[in-house]
Amino acid sequence: MNDFAETQLSQEEALDLANHLKEKLRAGLPIDADPDSIAIMVAGLGDPRGLLRRQISEGLGSVGKAAVPALCQAMRRSDQVTVRRAAAKTLTLIADRNSLPDLLTTFLTDTDSVVQGSTMGAMASMGKESIGAIFSIVENVDSTEMQIGLANWALTIIGDRDPETLKAALLSNNSKVRKAAISALASQIQSLNSQEDRDLLQKALQDSCAEIRSEAVILLGNLEDSEWALFLLSPALSDQESLVRKNTALSLMKLGCSSSIPNLQKQLESESDPAVRKVLQLAIDRLQKFAET
Repeated sequence: MNDFAETQLSQEEALDLANHLKEKLRAGLPIDADPDSIAIMVAGLGDPRGLLRRQISEGLGSVGKAAVPALCQAMRRSDQVTVRRAAAKTLTLIADRNSLPDLLTTFLTDTDSVVQGSTMGAMASMGKESIGAIFSIVENVDSTEMQIGLANWALTIIGDRDPETLKAALLSNNSKVRKAAISALASQIQSLNSQEDRDLLQKALQDSCAEIRSEAVILLGNLEDSEWALFLLSPALSDQESLVRKNTALSLMKLGCSSSIPNLQKQLESESDPAVRKVLQLAIDRLQKFAET
């Protein structure tokens, strides 16, 4: 980053700039979008005062796509972490797909957690345009736990706005993509507004990946239709993976399905995993109390 020559404003210059932009925005007047004006505004993103940076960021956001190249350069190459953070946040306001390659590169290479979160927020703001880039993070074996978590957060935001985009990802050959997709669609699937949602959930229960089956039984535990959920959860109690069996018992307990007590007891008799046995017994005890009250 040290070969990036960036301008710095004095605190007085930054204050004058912020006030100027604030007045123009309030009056509904266009912000100057020539390269020199944009460069000065980008320089203002390094000011230590948060409110000032916000006003300057709003000015750049108003400029729109014309400001994207300068913001991307500052985000990737500035030595000042404050500038990199503010540039990424400003790109969220603009949501221009042309910034996507720089956002992805910055997300993968910048060591600052706030920059990472801001770049992912900017990608999420683009909706389905950024799906491919975000899933590339999910698929990457070198992605950190934090990076995967941020990617899943962004996918959830996109799924809430445009669930159809993520439903297609459930057909992916990559199990990590399928898992991320069904997790992101949780709030949509929970309502079961269509037969398609029911079919997606049933298919997830038959997935070859245990983590996806486990995610599916967790979703079932959050459904309002407990009768339909019980129908699907009962077979999952004998799943070959202990994680699925454990989460199935927890979902049955959460739903208050007292009618599932015999199935839980039957599984408890044959269960070999000590951790799962504890959860099965807990579910039985709780459901018995629930039935008594």
